[in-house]
Order: sequence, then structure tokens, then C-alpha cells
Amino acid sequence: MLALGELKLPSAIIQSPMAACTDLPFRLIAREKGLAFSFLEMVSAQALVRDNEKTKRLLATAPLDRPLGAQLLGCEPAVMAEAARIIEGLGFDLLDLNLGCPVRKVTGNGEGSALLKEPDKAEKIFAAVRRAVRIPVTVKTRKGFEDPSGAQAVELARRAQAQGLCAVTVHGRTQAQLYSGRADYEAIGKVKAAVGIPVVGNGDVAGAEDALRLKRISGCDGVMIGRAGLGNPWIYRNLDRALEGKPAAHVPGAAERRDTLLRHFELELEHQGARHAALNMRRIVVWYTAGLPQNKPLRAQVCRTMDVCLIRRLIEDYFASLPEALPPPQAPLLLAE
Repeated sequence: MLALGELKLPSAIIQSPMAACTDLPFRLIAREKGLAFSFLEMVSAQALVRDNEKTKRLLATAPLDRPLGAQLLGCEPAVMAEAARIIEGLGFDLLDLNLGCPVRKVTGNGEGSALLKEPDKAEKIFAAVRRAVRIPVTVKTRKGFEDPSGAQAVELARRAQAQGLCAVTVHGRTQAQLYSGRADYEAIGKVKAAVGIPVVGNGDVAGAEDALRLKRISGCDGVMIGRAGLGNPWIYRNLDRALEGKPAAHVPGAAERRDTLLRHFELELEHQGARHAALNMRRIVVWYTAGLPQNKPLRAQVCRTMDVCLIRRLIEDYFASLPEALPPPQAPLLLAE
């Protein structure tokens, strides 16, 4: 169990927000397989308060998609507070503040992990948002901007706690690293030792051994995964079992992978429509076939068609050609966690 303020979660495994990945169909299929809590895609506070249509579409949810967190990106306290009120009014269970995005077009605007360099401004954002809403508020950051020591994350976490935020998630890399090198679990442990609120660790968790190592080294209260959940909705239950000390992770065979991918496709069709579903399958098929033999022809064929019936048939034919026993799902090669 993981307590984020008044929100009590049955699992300590959290799916991170990922642009163009953690949409409603992704979350629904993940919940069917064991995901307890997820974030939808990060949204811009500026765009939200301006009533941007694309931003509003990112906030789409459904009754079964609960509990659910939203994540805001921004650097102006008043705008962040106004956007937070909108998020609360839409019924989200938790609000996270993004102080960790390393992308230069974000940090160049003073947003995301750039706020690690401006702890006074970050604290003003924490205070403004906390005053604006009643739902639990958390923050996600990195261990530092360029400083690898973890001191900047510790400072930010202390200020977040002082302003009433109920948890902090730390990605164990600096902004300067982007997604290169290995995540530093010792730096996450420094944050855990510095504050009394829950600390969630993030970075390089692709399976049970990684989650156990993160917990052992950092002492963190929860584990956030990123791309490891793409095409692998079984991972949440497997990680739960590992943290509970239970053996034998479930490895889906060919038939189960096929059925789950087709179910994901049906959810895309239901919630996104045929055109967007066909386009989205160009990346979703990559997720579910990562590490499987002879996957390139399938991926190429899916990328060449908008015919949803043909996509379904291509998937069925591909998995029919595979042996039932397959290796465990792999995280696709993406720079997004």
C-alpha cells in the first residue's frame, strides 16, 4: 500500500505520465492487467487555462480509469494555481507538478527541471497550488540540473514538504544526462532520508530485479515505471509480487500477447476513432513485439496501411507464426521515462 495524502493506493507501483503513450486506451488495458494508479499525459498549465482543445483531449478519462492523477507543467505560480483548480474541478484524484522534464524546449522556458535551479520560485509554485486545491498534490523532479550530488532534489523535496505537498518522485538522473547513463538510486535515498513524506523512485526499472534494487538502495516508498509498461501491462502485477516477496513472474505466451494487443486496438478504436487508432498502432505494435522474432515485416506493413481490418489480420497472422512460449516482454527503445 502507498499513501499519497488522503489517497490510499493498494499498490506501490505507479505508471508515470508519458507523452503520446499513457492515453486512455493504454491506461484501460493496463488496469485490466493489474495497474492500480496511473498518470495521464503531462499537460501545460498555460494551455489548460487558455482552454486549448488539444489539451482538453489529453484529459479524457472513463469511469474505470480510477484512481487517476494529472500532471501540470508550468513556471508561473498564479497560472499553475488556476490550472490546478481546473484539474480538481474535473474530478482527478491527485495532481502532480512536473519539475523534472529535461527536454530543452521545456527547460528553455524555465519549466520542468529548470526549476531545480530556482528553488525559491519552485516553492512559490508549491504554495500557490496547495492553497488552490484540496486534492493531494505531489511533485516529480530529477536528482539535479547539472549537479549530480542529489543536493538540489533534497532542497526541492524539503520545500515541497514545508508547503504541504504529500509526496515527491525523484528520477535518478540530472537534466544534463537526459536519459543517458544509469539512474542514481543513492541520490534518491538522500531525498528519502531528508523528508518525512513518501518518496517514489524512478529510473531504469524494467523488471522485478530493478524494482527490488531501487527499493533496497534508496529505501523509497513507491516505484514509478516509464517505458517498461509499454506493451507490457503484465508488469504491474509482476512488480507487486516481487515487492511482496512472491516468486515467479507471469510471462504471457503468444496467444495472450496477441489477445491483449488486439484488445488494446479495440480500445483505441472505441476511444480514438478509426483514423487515430490506425496511426497509433504504428507505435503500439512496436511496443508489443519488442524482442520478438521477425517483427520488422509486421511493423512495416502496419505503417503502410490505414485499413483497421487489415491491421487486425496482420497481427493475427504474425502471432500465429510464433511458438506459444515466448521470452518475457521487453521495454521498447524510447527516450521517455
